[in-house]
Amino acid sequence: MTTMTAIHKAKRLSQEAIDQLFHKARTQNGFRDRPVPRELLEDLYDLARMGPTSANGSPGRFIFLTTPEAKARLLPAMSPSNVEKTKSAPVTAIIAWDTEFHENLPKLFPHAPGFRDLFHGNEALIHETAFRNSSLQGGYFILAARALGLDVGPMSGFDANKVNAEFFPDGKWKVNFIVNLGYGDETKLFPRSPRLDFHEAAVVL
Repeated sequence: MTTMTAIHKAKRLSQEAIDQLFHKARTQNGFRDRPVPRELLEDLYDLARMGPTSANGSPGRFIFLTTPEAKARLLPAMSPSNVEKTKSAPVTAIIAWDTEFHENLPKLFPHAPGFRDLFHGNEALIHETAFRNSSLQGGYFILAARALGLDVGPMSGFDANKVNAEFFPDGKWKVNFIVNLGYGDETKLFPRSPRLDFHEAAVVL
């Protein structure tokens, strides 16, 4: 008798869940005055960290700004159009990447303990791997937030040098992008912008 290993078969999410993650989710430009508890931020990280990264390297780092004092350190680096929306958000997350992420590879990728050594002294490989995969983790972070009932407003309008100087002066971590978190104010939404159709952006070979 042949023994077969059971294979987990994922089920398609409900249309309601898909709508919450994609179709009805919007990039928020303002937020209601409703706090986000620390426990929810921990749940958010625990969910986002499960997304795949190269060699499970997990170079993304997440800094949650939850107080007016912390926000005040960030605002001088924000583009003018992003200042008020950042002020209104109960939480602003800096999505960063760790230039020494590879030092955790013996823990995170234990079946290949020597993999860490491939990165030593190779700054180009470190940057390419860490930036790409922290960007992936930022995407997981956005979807995880939506899955937990939060609204998000990701932003790239900021001065990276100022953010790094203020929050990461030792140079070990570096900012990738910034995300406002909370419960959106729908009166501040812009009309949804168009997207490219399949034939404009995809090729099947």
